[in-house]
Amino acid sequence: MQLLIGLGGNRGDVAAAFAAAVAGLAHEVAVLARSSLWRSAPLGPPQPDYLNAAVLVDAPCHPRALLALCRRLEEAGGRDRARESRWGPRPLDLDLLIAPGLAMLGAEVELPHPRLAERRFALEPAAELAPDWMHPRSGLTLRRLALEPSVAAQRCERVATAASWGDSR
Repeated sequence: MQLLIGLGGNRGDVAAAFAAAVAGLAHEVAVLARSSLWRSAPLGPPQPDYLNAAVLVDAPCHPRALLALCRRLEEAGGRDRARESRWGPRPLDLDLLIAPGLAMLGAEVELPHPRLAERRFALEPAAELAPDWMHPRSGLTLRRLALEPSVAAQRCERVATAASWGDSR
């Protein structure tokens, strides 16, 4: 199953954390592509800007298993969910964003991500990798969602190409 995973972080060497997370993912799933690196305004309490990216993976496992892998990689990257505030600063955040044709609503996993259609920092990297994927709830492509006026007005800028962070995968 192909799926997009969003990466975010704003503490420490975020690009290095992203590269380590992608390397960790590659041990378990096929990493097919990486987006550029994007800088975005934070949500929540006052804090530094975030860096964001997305990776396209082909995972032979259920999304719950992939989410568990993402949580382990976050922890290895220095994230402590028990000690952080909601939407507060973090070294690494990995979110399952969307899989084509799949809608899930469960206690552990919700696909597409419940706020994907509202957040430019997630949509820009996702649309870079899979512009024509359809959001099953909105009926719009990722590219079209990223152009919605309420989304396009959010501060988010490309700061590096995919090849410039981590390995050249």
